[in-house]
Amino acid sequence: MTEKTKTYCLINYGCQMNESDTEHYAGQLEEMGYAPVDDFHIADVILVNTCCVRESAEKKIAGKIGELKAVKTKNSDVVICVAGCMAQKDGEKLIKKHPQVDLLLGTAYVNDFKQVLQDYLADRKGGAYTDLTIHQSEFEGRMVRQSPFAAWIPIMYGCNNFCTYCIVPYVRGRERSRSVENIVAEIEAAVRDGYKEFTLLGQNVNSYGKDWGETDAFARLLRRVDKIPGVERIHYMTSHPRDMSEEVVKAVAECEHICENFHVPFQAGSSEILRRMNRGYSKEKYLALIDLIRRYVPDAAITTDIIVGFPGETEEDFEETLDVVRRVGFASAFTFIYSKRSGTPAAKMENQVPLPVKKERLNRLMALQNENSLRYHQQLVGKTVEVLAEGPSRQADVWAGRTRTGVLVLWPVEDKKYEAGQKVRVLLDAAQTWLVKGKAVD
Repeated sequence: MTEKTKTYCLINYGCQMNESDTEHYAGQLEEMGYAPVDDFHIADVILVNTCCVRESAEKKIAGKIGELKAVKTKNSDVVICVAGCMAQKDGEKLIKKHPQVDLLLGTAYVNDFKQVLQDYLADRKGGAYTDLTIHQSEFEGRMVRQSPFAAWIPIMYGCNNFCTYCIVPYVRGRERSRSVENIVAEIEAAVRDGYKEFTLLGQNVNSYGKDWGETDAFARLLRRVDKIPGVERIHYMTSHPRDMSEEVVKAVAECEHICENFHVPFQAGSSEILRRMNRGYSKEKYLALIDLIRRYVPDAAITTDIIVGFPGETEEDFEETLDVVRRVGFASAFTFIYSKRSGTPAAKMENQVPLPVKKERLNRLMALQNENSLRYHQQLVGKTVEVLAEGPSRQADVWAGRTRTGVLVLWPVEDKKYEAGQKVRVLLDAAQTWLVKGKAVD
C-alpha cells in the first residue's frame, strides 16, 4: 500500500511582495515532499499569507482564518500557519483570537519557514515567530513560481520612509538590500528555466543599496540586469518620488530591456497634505519629476497611487489632487479611500474626513482618471505593438497580453496557436477604459 502524498494549500493576500513570499513558501514545502492542492479542506498544511495595508483586507483575511476552525475541528493533525504582515502586526493576539492557528510567522521568517515547520512537526509545539531580525536575507532554496514566463525578483526588504499612513515599516522592518551577485544569479537561473520577464521588487526600489552607503545603486543594478542574456523585459516596483533619481530615468531610456512604464505614486496633490503624510516632496517637485521622465522617455506610460480623504484634507486640497491628475494624464491609477491603520501617526490625527465625503471624492477622482485612461488607450489605436502573451481571456478564443508599458491587449486567436510568454505583434483597432483590442499581424 502506497503512502498518501502530503499536501499543502497556500492562500495569498496582498501585494506583489506577498506573492513572491508565497512562491518561497511553496518551494520549501515541496522540498519537504508536499504537493499542492487548491482545496484547503483536504490539505495537510494550510498557509495563509496576510496583508494589513487596508482595513478591508484585514476583515477579509480574518474571515478566512475563521473558516479554518472547522477544518481543524474535523482534522486535528492539519497544520495551520498564518504568515505575513497581519501576522507580524498582531502576533500572539491573533493566536489567542484564533486558537486553531498552529504557527504564526512574521515577515522576517519567509526563508526560515522550512525549519520552523520541521521543528513543529517534531514536537507539535506551535507559537508566534515575529522577531524582525532577518535570519536569512538571501534565499537559497527553491521557489514555485506562479507564472511560466514572468518572475518576481525581490531586491530588497523593508522600508525607511515612515509615511504617516503606512504600516509597512512597522511590519516589514528597516531597508535591507540583497547583493547584486545573488540577484543576478537568481535571474540567470530563471532564464535557464525559460523565464523572460522579470519584476524587481522592493517597498522602495530607489533606496536599493543605501543601507550599504551607496548612491544610484539601483540605476547600476538596472543596467547590470539589462545585460543578462535571455532577459527580454524588466519591470520594477515600487518607486518613491522622493528617492527617484535622474540616473534611474536615464537607465530606462538607454537600456534595451527595461520597460517604459514608470509607476510613481504621488498619493495627494496638496503640498500640505504631502507634508502631513511625510512624503518628503511637494506637488511642484513631483511635477518636476514627471517632466524629467517625459524629457528622457517621451512615450512612457506613467501610473500612480492616490489616497483620498487623508486626515485634514479639505475640498481645496482635493482639488489639488485632481489638478495633478489632469496635468499628468496618468495611463492608469490605483485609487484608495484613506483607512486608519493602528500604530501609524495618521490614525491619531485630528480632522478625520467623514466616510461619505471620502466616497464622493473617490467617485469624482475615478471618473476623471477613467477619462485619462480611455484617452491614453485611444492614442494607441492604429499602432502595432509588441505584446507578451499571458493566456486566454475570459473567452477561450480571445487571448490577452501586455505591452511593454503594461497596457492590457486582447486579440482573437483566429485558428492560430499561442503560448504564454510568446511575443505577438498586434495592430490595435479599438480602445476601452481598461484595455485595447486588436488583431495579430504575425
